[in-house]
Amino acid sequence: MRTLRGVGALVVIGGLLAAGCGGGASASNGPVEINWYTAPQPGGSFAEAAKACSAASNGKYTITVQPLPSDATAQREQLVRRLAAHDSTIDLISMDVIWTAEFGEAGWVDPWPKSRADQIGQGVIPAVLKTGQYKNRMYAAPLDTASQLLWYRKDLVKTPPKTWAEMIQMADQLPKNKNWIEVQAARYEGYTVWFNTLLESAGGSILTKTGKVALPTGPTEAALKVIKDVATSKAADPSMSNNQEDQGRLAFEAGNAAFMVNYPYVYASLKADKPKLFPNLGIALYPRVDANKPAKVTLGGFNIGVGAYGKHKSVAFDAGTCLGQPEQQVLYAVKDGLPPVSQALYKDPRIVKAYPYADLLLQTFSDGSTRPVSPAYNDISLAVQRTIHPPSSINPTSDVGALRSKVDDAIHSRGLL
Repeated sequence: MRTLRGVGALVVIGGLLAAGCGGGASASNGPVEINWYTAPQPGGSFAEAAKACSAASNGKYTITVQPLPSDATAQREQLVRRLAAHDSTIDLISMDVIWTAEFGEAGWVDPWPKSRADQIGQGVIPAVLKTGQYKNRMYAAPLDTASQLLWYRKDLVKTPPKTWAEMIQMADQLPKNKNWIEVQAARYEGYTVWFNTLLESAGGSILTKTGKVALPTGPTEAALKVIKDVATSKAADPSMSNNQEDQGRLAFEAGNAAFMVNYPYVYASLKADKPKLFPNLGIALYPRVDANKPAKVTLGGFNIGVGAYGKHKSVAFDAGTCLGQPEQQVLYAVKDGLPPVSQALYKDPRIVKAYPYADLLLQTFSDGSTRPVSPAYNDISLAVQRTIHPPSSINPTSDVGALRSKVDDAIHSRGLL
């Protein structure tokens, strides 16, 4: 892993930024307006990046942020309607990692030119880079990434558990109403993410590389057993089957939980909202299913796609390249808690200051897994959610067959999900 060092590194980053932003002389008819459809971030990092890249283009383009809803499902619905109608005003799109195959297969975004894709991919965490690829082409350039860690109470637990089985055993021995294990087990996308992480960590996958149903018996049973064991343990949150990320965070902040798997945003939240509890916050790698295999935590985040029907696609590729440069990644990370995609930045002092656990993040991202790469992903996710919910009702043996059947239905569009 290359390390950014001193002034020399800043010069390199500055050069990359200028190159990525197009440079050159001003356009004779004034700058081209590039519309970037994205959910604005509360810290203002996207707006600031758009302004910086516009200025660095020397009059070639101006990036205008076109706000999307904060909810990813609502974002997709709005974009799908407009792209299906061949909307020519959509130049750049912040794409959830699960949209890559769907948008690419539908022809709604153009693949990045190979030479440019090779340049963009240099230094990017390989597992993260895969989230924007479909059929051996880059359809979305890395922008930011996300994954989960294990958060625990150091005053209750001396050494963090390495496996789910060990964590359940530890939690069962702690005082009641202080021992909960917080997970995402409501019937929504986060539940699919948890199952996918456990399955990949056990050595399995939902789909094969050719897009057919996988769900091998051993790993699938192991993943389902973890969910069932958590749901039926003494450490189960009574609201577990209705909990998403924020409900888990609130239970942890209230002092009811000893363990929580969640995203890095909980660090700043706990520091600001619970200063007395914060010194007892422990951070560790995500628990393993198999003690001998590292956890393969499902990756999230957003990438940049270029709309297929835009009128300025060449310029849009320039602008999109700029928005993914290292200096912009630092901006997203520091102002809005969106971890960078470049490996070298995890040694950058600005990132280490914002993320004192940067080494754990980098390892988690490097070992990370993707969700099934399929244009039918949304139906696949619904099939998983509805087959194995609620978690306490899971039968690890018989549910394997049911999962295979429902996922196969989703792939082949049998019935409405």
